[in-house]
Amino acid sequence: MSPADSSHQSDDFQSHPPIPCTACESAFQSNAMPSFLLLDQLTIPLVGCDTHLTQFTDICEYTTENTADLLDHQPAGDLGCPSCHLSPYDPNYPMIPVQDGAVAVLACPDHQSEIVERFHTGLNTKQQLTTSLNMS
Repeated sequence: MSPADSSHQSDDFQSHPPIPCTACESAFQSNAMPSFLLLDQLTIPLVGCDTHLTQFTDICEYTTENTADLLDHQPAGDLGCPSCHLSPYDPNYPMIPVQDGAVAVLACPDHQSEIVERFHTGLNTKQQLTTSLNMS
């Protein structure tokens, strides 16, 4: 990514609403390489602090029979989706609240929708499981 592209990405994150987690805020402002969520056949670039990226991954894992993995480097197989490959240049990142922080999904609109839906499904599943255990 060229310096001009990096500052453009940083400017895009500056326009989001304030987030209480200073580590997430710092991640959004930095020009660091995103982390990558590996979930089933998806490879999704994400930005956030380590704590909230891990929580996001754990919640998404409720939606698969396999494991969800979080890499702090670009995967060997790359992203696979040409549109996701271009997504860091799109200023419309969904910011998904994760407790007192947030995670930005740097993917194409189709994969953004899919991962947001999977996250919400994971939250519902976790809540149902927690409620069931508390009632026992």
